[in-house]
Amino acid sequence: MALGLLTKAASKRSSGAGRATGSADGIFEMANLFPRHTGLPVTVWVGPRGGARHAARIKVCVEPGDRMRIDDAASMLIGDPPKVVRGKLDPMIAEAAGRWVLLNRDALLDYWHGKIDTFDLQSRLRKV
Repeated sequence: MALGLLTKAASKRSSGAGRATGSADGIFEMANLFPRHTGLPVTVWVGPRGGARHAARIKVCVEPGDRMRIDDAASMLIGDPPKVVRGKLDPMIAEAAGRWVLLNRDALLDYWHGKIDTFDLQSRLRKV
């Protein structure tokens, strides 16, 4: 799992500048999960709620492989059922990502709500 935690966003918040997760800098608080860790063909991002005003969600890269381009990602609700709420995904990727969300829903929601940290999340996640 690649981690992008406590970088620019954290330092800006401590100085009073910037916003919580959901701002452009909030993406640095998210953890990249590469295909080899999820069983998906694409990278996903997961993160804590922070200051987000929307329901729990993950970001799913639309391009296969070990990369994440924030400008080329879709947002998927961590719901039952999971659904794409922003952006577009290939139907096969959306279906696989939905299965992964359902399989890992409790861990993803605990992470979103700050009940577990990134290392706890990593140990709880399962591949599809």
